Amino acid sequence: MERPVKLLLDTHALLWWWLDDPQLSPAAREAIADPANEVWVSAASAWEIAIKQRLGRLDGVPEASSRFMELVAADGFRLMPMQAAHALRAGGHPAEHRDPFDRMLAAQAELEQATLVSRDGALAGFGVEMLW
Repeated sequence: MERPVKLLLDTHALLWWWLDDPQLSPAAREAIADPANEVWVSAASAWEIAIKQRLGRLDGVPEASSRFMELVAADGFRLMPMQAAHALRAGGHPAEHRDPFDRMLAAQAELEQATLVSRDGALAGFGVEMLW
């Protein structure tokens, strides 16, 4: 039996989990579903979802913004707040990546020693452990 893993979901992984979307990889789906693992969702994902919903660029989960906390809790996921240390690491990290949400998620994964569940290969430049 493998030891439990602390997972931090990228926003697309979270949305695909909620939608039961086949784009979520089998390995990611299995790790998220494993009750031995801790699954975390960043406050940055709430922020990103709210912005994308406001801009009309988020299909499939119309209640993702209004019911965010309820949906996270229903799955037994934990909410990871954004802290000053995360923001400083995200802003100061030398890796080239323009998306502030991705930078925050990578910083949180690094500082909180979590495996980042993401299909975004560009995040590998941050040197965080990834799962897809």
